[in-house]
Amino acid sequence: MRSLRRKILNSTSLRTCRNVNEVFVRVFKDAKRTLVAVCDSDLLGETFREGKLRLEVKAEFYKGSAASIAEALHAVNEADIANLVGKQIVEAAVKEGYVDPSAIIHIAGIPHVQMVRM
Repeated sequence: MRSLRRKILNSTSLRTCRNVNEVFVRVFKDAKRTLVAVCDSDLLGETFREGKLRLEVKAEFYKGSAASIAEALHAVNEADIANLVGKQIVEAAVKEGYVDPSAIIHIAGIPHVQMVRM
């Protein structure tokens, strides 16, 4: 009984840990440009408001493939334009040098940044 309980707890913990680092990545390509949209998985479908600002994390735009932070950063590295929403992905992009912290805006406490490579 104890070993079964331990297995259930471990599988639950693993699932939780995996979701903590999971984001959604969607890549849009045309002949000249690549746009990458990334959001933390727990923000998908949410709308955040602060004053006159509104941030909609629409599934139609952000929901591509579930990915790890490392996989998302690889996609951002290949992007001409990136749109990032959420603490996990924005902090990782800053740490890797893809975006300047001064470019980040917060709407209802949610970090959002856009990157354009010239």
